[in-house]
Amino acid sequence: MRVSRRRLLLAGGALAGLSAAGAVRSSRALAAASPGTAGSGKRLTLVNLHTAERLDLEYWRGTDYVPESLAAINVLLRDFRNGERHVIDPSLMDTLYEVAGRLGVDPVFSVISGYRSPQTNERLRERSNGVARHSLHLEGRAIDVRLAGVDCALLADRARGMSRGGVGYYRKSDFVHLDTGAFRTWNG
Repeated sequence: MRVSRRRLLLAGGALAGLSAAGAVRSSRALAAASPGTAGSGKRLTLVNLHTAERLDLEYWRGTDYVPESLAAINVLLRDFRNGERHVIDPSLMDTLYEVAGRLGVDPVFSVISGYRSPQTNERLRERSNGVARHSLHLEGRAIDVRLAGVDCALLADRARGMSRGGVGYYRKSDFVHLDTGAFRTWNG
């Protein structure tokens, strides 16, 4: 049986189309089964305890960060003492999202501190020995938070279990520090 070149090309095209359709269905099923993967979104709620500002937003959609959401996060996490803003590391939001997921709760965080200007950081260092001279707050890579409905000791424990970034638990002040630096842990 002889097959013409045209029939061979048509058959190859049909097989490629079927294969692509199956791949699309498979990737959609995978995205639906895995929150936060390509094709789905990641949401956070952030409440700044000093300004009472609140954001409830999707910061990741499809395969990338949402620029408008990141801009709003930069505003909410500004140095509330002087209004100075800095770009916040988006992977810090991923850390928040993931730790809430590991705890099985909605990612609703009360923010004690986000970005700190050099002036604010120095003033805080003068009053406390728990403030680092080269704090990652100065780079928009750290956040101090509480997670709604979760004891801070448990939040710190789950964050430590992720084995990435810095995790500091401040029992007396009742908050957890998270950052995107090298993995390390401490109690304050």
